Amino acid sequence: MTDREFRASVLHNPLNRELLRRLPTLELGQCHLTAGCLFQTVWNQLSGRAPDWGIKDYDIFYFDEDLSWHAEDAVIRRVADATRDLPVAIEIRNQARVHLWYRQRFGSDYPRLHSVRAGIDLYLISCTCVGIDVHTGDLYAPNGLDDLVSGALRMNPLNQKPELFRQKAESYRQRWPWLQISE
Repeated sequence: MTDREFRASVLHNPLNRELLRRLPTLELGQCHLTAGCLFQTVWNQLSGRAPDWGIKDYDIFYFDEDLSWHAEDAVIRRVADATRDLPVAIEIRNQARVHLWYRQRFGSDYPRLHSVRAGIDLYLISCTCVGIDVHTGDLYAPNGLDDLVSGALRMNPLNQKPELFRQKAESYRQRWPWLQISE
């Protein structure tokens, strides 16, 4: 699958298409639509399912040097207002702040990030490291697309957490049984 084919596949999901239309108007720095709403749309199409089947939420990453909760909350509210009519859960997070709350939520340290792409690089499963820049439409897929299309779930060597990897991979296999876990 080429980058162009991936983007075309992702746009079959009308919610992805609408988010990619609306998000640039919010003027968020380094903003990417990312995670499950992208790769799960592709898996749905490969499985013969509706493009939006089984997608629990739509993730948006942005980057702002202002590390205050107040600033991030203001962005969360702006995005909520701009997407209120969409029938989906939207999760938006400032990647500059993740290191501040990650330990409390997940029990381990997380590095301070300096870009949105650095956050995408740290997903637990290598083939899920994908994002689309909402300003340019460029695909960011540091590990390529071959494993995503073939369904090979491998632990990301940049974020080795075997127990969390296994939980995440098994949750995907419950919805897309053809996926293969490679440890």
